[in-house]
Amino acid sequence: MNGARHAGERLMTWPGLSAGQGYCGTDPCLRAGTRDLVHFHGEHEADVHLTGAMIAKLRPALKNSTALRLRPGSGWVTVRLEAGADIDLLVTLVSAALQGAARLPDDAVDAASGHRTDPCSRARAHSYAP
Repeated sequence: MNGARHAGERLMTWPGLSAGQGYCGTDPCLRAGTRDLVHFHGEHEADVHLTGAMIAKLRPALKNSTALRLRPGSGWVTVRLEAGADIDLLVTLVSAALQGAARLPDDAVDAASGHRTDPCSRARAHSYAP
């Protein structure tokens, strides 16, 4: 099962989401307006951008999930899409991301370094590798 494809097809039926290419080169990416909300990385992984407040609110539930990876200081949550329940979890997180999207700043870039101030896992791995 290609979890990313199934999740993307399900989410593309939602009003307010559009497909495009993510700033990290991910295709497809789902956006709310100009904000990247979901980056699909391969067939079984997606990053969802939440607000820090939303992550803090959901942290007790999120930290117990084996399908999720949280990074300190990041608004991106990585979801492994290996089963139908993982897709359901991603859909729930995207719903939360949409609720918080109006409070997110535009995808910001640090003027001095040219790096995104809150890169997704793929951008972080490629741009911030030691």
